[in-house]
Amino acid sequence: MKTLLNLLIIAALATTSAFADAKVKAGPRKGLLLDLGSKQAEFFVEKDRTISIAVYDPAMKPQAATTEVITATAEAPSGKTKIAFEVKDGKLVSTTKLPEGEGYQVVVQAKSTPEAKTRNFRIKLLLYTCKECGNPEYACTCDE
Repeated sequence: MKTLLNLLIIAALATTSAFADAKVKAGPRKGLLLDLGSKQAEFFVEKDRTISIAVYDPAMKPQAATTEVITATAEAPSGKTKIAFEVKDGKLVSTTKLPEGEGYQVVVQAKSTPEAKTRNFRIKLLLYTCKECGNPEYACTCDE
């Protein structure tokens, strides 16, 4: 019984520290940073509802998007919409706009290279600006 209790305590501590490490980070454009391992990708919703993804090296210096493979799915109330990206001005830019509304999930699947393991990110699309940090709510860095 004591062993089971110790295992539960260890599991709780590991879960707590995992969530503490999952703190939201924003990039230079005030978008949501997605950790791709050796790179960072900044998810940013433009005013025209397209998504742009800027790529940064570990020192947060901008890099041209070259090897990254990114797709997304908007899970709007009107239905799921697949979103593809193309390289434009050194960034990955969505070829279609996000569906109207907000509050729905955008699932981003990203790889730093075609051979890398896919990383999945679920982003709740809230476009209003946080009054405290000044970022869009989907990239809010406040401890709320």
